[in-house]
Amino acid sequence: MNGEINLLTLLSLIVAIIAILKLRSVLGRKTGDDDERIEKRRREASAQRTATPSQASDKVVALPRRDRDVEPAETGVSVAEVEAKIKSFAGEDTALATRLMDILKLDTRFDPDQFLRGARQAYEMIVTAFAEGNRRTLRDLLSADVLDSFSRAIAEREQRGQVIDQSFVGINKADILEAEVSSKGIASITVRFVSQLISATRDKAGNVVDGDDTRIKDVTDIWTFSRDISSKEARRNLNWKLVGTQAPN
Repeated sequence: MNGEINLLTLLSLIVAIIAILKLRSVLGRKTGDDDERIEKRRREASAQRTATPSQASDKVVALPRRDRDVEPAETGVSVAEVEAKIKSFAGEDTALATRLMDILKLDTRFDPDQFLRGARQAYEMIVTAFAEGNRRTLRDLLSADVLDSFSRAIAEREQRGQVIDQSFVGINKADILEAEVSSKGIASITVRFVSQLISATRDKAGNVVDGDDTRIKDVTDIWTFSRDISSKEARRNLNWKLVGTQAPN
């Protein structure tokens, strides 16, 4: 009886060992499918790492916005290159060059060409939004004082039942006239825009009461944009706002 029990026990042990060895051999071996899945995951992770840095939020107008506080070296343009650009940009107007340099000293990402590109976009958006009575767009582009003035003009026009029928043809020229940095670190730049518009104001009946809807009109505007560059935190906001308008002399 004891011999039979020992034999059964031995056979059971042998079967168990064989089963464990087979299971271990299966679990410890990678198949071709496993390799493909691992490689696929690696490719997906690599693609995500490559795509993430290029994501940005940029809608505004005055200057392209960045979500991260990028150092000058990462922009691809050195401070020395921007200084040379400012001197060339200002030409014989040494006072303008000095004041643009003052802005660059506080904000090493400042670039006059980049600023003007944004200012041109802002000008078209503001002129168009004012004609349409689009207060929401204006709110993002104007200072509180200028917004109040524009809003009053829109409200008066609406009370008269008038609408502006306008087509923005384009900007012929945009020049920086003045620049300065206040003692509080507020940068201001004044730009003269020479643009072309087709514009006519119509009454409730649709009759033209001002302007001409068949003629392109040359328009000159002098606008001042401002931005706080007093601290690193303030400089994170790259948007310039319209703070003043004046008629050309």
